[in-house]
Amino acid sequence: MKTLHNKVDKRLLKEQLLQSNKKRITLSFYQYAHIANPELFRDHLYTLLKTYKVFGRIYVAKEGVNGQMSVPEEQYDRFVEALYSVDFLNGIRLNVAIEDDGKSFYKLAIKVRDKIVADGLNDASFDVTNKGKHLSAKEFNELTEKESTVVIDMRNHYESEVGHFENAIKPDVETFREALPVVIEILEEKKDHDIIMYCTGGIRCEKASAYLKHNGFQKVYQVEGGIIEYARQVKEQGLKNKFIGKNFVFDDRLGERISDEVISKCHQCGATCDTHANCANDACHILFIQCEACAQKYASCCSVKCADFNKLDEEMRTQLKKKLEFNGTKFGKGRYKAHRKDEELVIE
Repeated sequence: MKTLHNKVDKRLLKEQLLQSNKKRITLSFYQYAHIANPELFRDHLYTLLKTYKVFGRIYVAKEGVNGQMSVPEEQYDRFVEALYSVDFLNGIRLNVAIEDDGKSFYKLAIKVRDKIVADGLNDASFDVTNKGKHLSAKEFNELTEKESTVVIDMRNHYESEVGHFENAIKPDVETFREALPVVIEILEEKKDHDIIMYCTGGIRCEKASAYLKHNGFQKVYQVEGGIIEYARQVKEQGLKNKFIGKNFVFDDRLGERISDEVISKCHQCGATCDTHANCANDACHILFIQCEACAQKYASCCSVKCADFNKLDEEMRTQLKKKLEFNGTKFGKGRYKAHRKDEELVIE
């Protein structure tokens, strides 16, 4: 019987990837479709992709599939051919990363979920196919020249903190589920305006634009392929780039640069910086922005407490991690509290 999940220790896999000189291509894709048996399709997809040494994270649900992955450069053409052999994936757009060192993923994980993006919506209550019109980069640039056009960022606050489109409305939310009602409230008085929604690769806007139209908005648009495709088109066609800063991505890179501007600051010292990091203490793992100087000072941790905890032997850490409270225990993604950085480890 074939192994349909990874059994190798993730730390070893990550070390092997970092030491490898083999070139890999990072990409993402999504497709809404009716999948009658997600478990069966999940197993088929795992077997198919493992053949080409694909690493990544893919969610499969009855409503479709959502994947982010990296593929060996030498296997890329065969990978695309294999992916397109699946009827409902044939010809889908593959969003290839803008900035890529091939170190984005180190194992393949395909999981069955209720939805491919957690949106909290009851799809039966509205027409999910009545979505916003897709805009190319050129069309986006032209429409945003109109003063009345509204651009809305459908991503989370820690994503827009490091990069966003010019003059975009950036809801202060932590999840996509949380964003939808907030966006409806923000835009309530703008139902007669042109509304352009955008996200990383387009998937969140597919559902969100349909939800806006269900709530009475008529002139709803979405950026085709999200920030990733916009940046590609801008570069290929020599267009003005209206995206400022960095595009946050959900893999080990945590970001890819779209423009030279750095618009955020280190959460620990306030220096100009847009480098996201997860606290090196796995018992904390909070997401925050950290400059090189603070990474050295705090040993890539969010606090003295976490740095000291990491110095303990593995047995002691295992005993203590469920008893201690860290920044990541209390705060959500990007809700780092800088005043806690100098709190010391106390073992009772």
